[in-house]
Amino acid sequence: MEDSYKTIKSDGEGFYSEKRSKFLAFAHHVESLDDVKEIIDGYRKKYYDARHCCYAYVLGPEGETFRANDDGEPSSTAGKPILGQILSNELTDILVCVVRYYGGVNLGTGGLIVAYRTAAADAIAHCETEIRLVEEQIKYQFAYPMMNAVMKLVKNTEARIVSQNFNNTCEIVLSIRKSQAEELRNRLNHLSFE
Repeated sequence: MEDSYKTIKSDGEGFYSEKRSKFLAFAHHVESLDDVKEIIDGYRKKYYDARHCCYAYVLGPEGETFRANDDGEPSSTAGKPILGQILSNELTDILVCVVRYYGGVNLGTGGLIVAYRTAAADAIAHCETEIRLVEEQIKYQFAYPMMNAVMKLVKNTEARIVSQNFNNTCEIVLSIRKSQAEELRNRLNHLSFE
């Protein structure tokens, strides 16, 4: 099971011009549909005089949520080429928005595809990428005398402590790489029987 994914950690801008049409491209790290909507609304307000505000996004560690939008351009000439650039760079949790100022000359479907693809590629090229881990949280309750054994296990497995509460019954919430979660669960359960 894959437990890491590639995303961008800095925003990027790109530009492309063809027959007096200008294509301004913007890449953003996003983590929800609300983020996507807010950013697109922002560009529609900021570039209110532009003819088109086309975009594509991919969300989720496995890229399970995605969408491409042509915003009035001929079908599949804007959103799909933008999405294609996101997918070819194997990115997720990203929104690429391309704002077009029409130059008065039609580019044709082939010209539009090249323009949107090139602008999106330029924006992505100006981003810094990073690999992130998919983590799983594990909650574990134990008696106070087991504290040393639990903390030793946490240190050995490189689990991250999210929260801890030490009273009569102790409780700890750990976050660990998804591929290692089952092993950590088994080792914690094994501690209970020692």
